[in-house]
Amino acid sequence: MDRSLLTKAIVIAAIVGLFALSASPPKEKIHLGLDLLGGMHLVLQVETDDAVRAETDNTIDAVERELEDLDVTGFEVDRTGDSTFDLLGVPASRDSEVRDEIVNRFLIGWSMRRVGDRLHLELSGTEIKNIQQLAVNQARETIRNRIDAFGVAEPVIHEEGLGSNRIVVQLPGVDDPDRVKNLIKNTAFLEFRLVAEGTGGFASRQAIIDHYGGALPNELEIISQDLRDDAKRVIGQQFWALEKRRVVTGRELKTARMSSGQFNEPTVSFTLTTEGGRKFGEVTGANIGRGLAIVLDRKVISAPTIQDRINTQGVIHGSFTIQEVQDLVTVLRSGALPAGLTYLEERTVGPTLGQDSIDKGIDAGLIGGVIVVLTMLLVYQAVGVNAVVALALNIVLVFGALAIFGATLTLPGIAGIVLTIGMSVDANVLVFERIREELRSGRTVKSAIAAGFSKAFSSIFDANLTTLIAAVFLFMFGTGPIRGFAVTLSVGIVASFFTAIFVSRFFFDFFTSRRRRLDKLPIG
Repeated sequence: MDRSLLTKAIVIAAIVGLFALSASPPKEKIHLGLDLLGGMHLVLQVETDDAVRAETDNTIDAVERELEDLDVTGFEVDRTGDSTFDLLGVPASRDSEVRDEIVNRFLIGWSMRRVGDRLHLELSGTEIKNIQQLAVNQARETIRNRIDAFGVAEPVIHEEGLGSNRIVVQLPGVDDPDRVKNLIKNTAFLEFRLVAEGTGGFASRQAIIDHYGGALPNELEIISQDLRDDAKRVIGQQFWALEKRRVVTGRELKTARMSSGQFNEPTVSFTLTTEGGRKFGEVTGANIGRGLAIVLDRKVISAPTIQDRINTQGVIHGSFTIQEVQDLVTVLRSGALPAGLTYLEERTVGPTLGQDSIDKGIDAGLIGGVIVVLTMLLVYQAVGVNAVVALALNIVLVFGALAIFGATLTLPGIAGIVLTIGMSVDANVLVFERIREELRSGRTVKSAIAAGFSKAFSSIFDANLTTLIAAVFLFMFGTGPIRGFAVTLSVGIVASFFTAIFVSRFFFDFFTSRRRRLDKLPIG
């Protein structure tokens, strides 16, 4: 064997050996998707308007502080929408000062204009979209942190499409689906809100509306609270009139941990960030004797009376079980969501169905492989062995690549592998047919082989490149099953190109190098 063939043999052996070791043993190295292993599939919608409202609340707080620093007194804030609010009582003579020192200097994406006796501040459409997209990104990463903390192996969490506010969550091999569902559904959108002055818990929503003479003030909102017995069962509800403006939210939460209350009941102790503690201290210090509602996922957990100024540390009391406190601490510590979630779709795939999918996928691959092998041997005789060996190496490379890159194998992914088998042989067919044509035209065996690979290269390259581009777009814009198909198809295309052009050519060269005189090629 000459030096060039020896070098090629070493390269092929090294690559195939590396990929084979990476995929061995397959049960441990190849990660199976939801449809093969069983598990949960969820589609969640991020309520991005919550994030916009929270941003407006923070902006209102900042504007109030800055106006006080500018010695502007007697003003009032009237929130007029999710992304708008008005300032009343600011003299028109100070408009330019407010714009220069507050709006242009501190507020990103906000505009200001005078409307009569009001200063109207509005968030731009571009900034609203940025906030909404950031909320989706934060929600995706927060969900990932929670799932990782729970210990689910190889979760698949991604946006449903570019610019979408929907998140797809796939959890293969979940053995406790109910708890995982509760963990994810517990969005932990934590808020602290002041109870409407002079009110407490009401028996119904209508009772609150009647209390205000038939019309609820714009700055208030009605939130319910579940009432539980000693066994933690829900036995009824009461309703609270709360200010829409949030004192602090989970975004100002620094950490949380389990603790025990006065009667040894499970509670959650929390610590706020420096900025969150400052705001919390100002509000609680100015509202001693007033109710402060702790709202979690649009439900009032408790509404204790403020006894003293509270700065950076506090305790969340509620009718919790120990497991509920553990899960609440998990979601709070892994990051509170910037917005609420709505569940659009929920499916559970049993492990039996997953195993059935694996069996059928293997059967399809074996049947397709056997048919391809027999066809190549019948049509191309001894040269067909070249294609069969290249095909076997192609499969090894595909599974090795899945293991090396940590890709997840799904049922559509198996379909991609089966398609790869056909595409790999297709490249061999192009080469073999070109070699046949060159032999018929009177070329020698060696020159026919060289010409066959040279002339078939452009067709093989174009076919593989266009298919690879399509696979990339499928991965970029597709959802879970389609992305699984795109992954294996992309890997298979690269592997088949390598085996059809490099490996197959090596076998031809090795075969011809062993014979000084070669008049015929057993190619059918």
